[in-house]
Amino acid sequence: MDAVIKKLMPPSSYMEKPVTDRPSEAEVEAAVRTLLRWTGDNPDREGLVDTPKRVTKAFREMFNGYDMCPAEELGRTFEEVAGYDDLVIVRDIKFHSHCEHHMVPIIGKAHVGYLPDGKVVGLSKIARVVDIFAHRLQTQEAMTAQIAGVIQDVLNPRGVAVMIEAEHMCMAMRGIRKQDSTTLTSTFTGVFKDTPEEQVRFVTMVRG
Repeated sequence: MDAVIKKLMPPSSYMEKPVTDRPSEAEVEAAVRTLLRWTGDNPDREGLVDTPKRVTKAFREMFNGYDMCPAEELGRTFEEVAGYDDLVIVRDIKFHSHCEHHMVPIIGKAHVGYLPDGKVVGLSKIARVVDIFAHRLQTQEAMTAQIAGVIQDVLNPRGVAVMIEAEHMCMAMRGIRKQDSTTLTSTFTGVFKDTPEEQVRFVTMVRG
């Protein structure tokens, strides 16, 4: 899996804040007006006059993951753990993201575990890393690998385990239109990758 992560995502793509080339707000608002016309509606009617501004503001918030560096979130660690070296799991981290193929929502929850090697990170930082990657255009498979990859590379624990469960609106709202269908992905590194018993322990604790 480590090889797969490196192949799919060069370190710069998930270790650092992406370099973006954003258009101006006026260009974004003009693009939204075009989309409103494409739906068949009138962007000049009362209910839609301010929609371009609202969408621009909403997109800035929903995609603010491009403005943050996940590696920086994991930068501060703690070594005073009274000798604790067993599994740490943060489960049921709820998130919303957007499919990079149709730009419609992905709604789900992530479970993240790691085996520390002398140092731990604040629990909120794990949730923050999930949010940073979620607030970018995504596929669930890539997001799962990105979360595991940055934790492994920055914290250098004995292993990382990530499981994501999510519903994709691109399946529910269009195409096959199957509601309540959940996609499950997982990634394991280090000890979790090499030891099936540790994978089972992680899954059991998540499900328990």
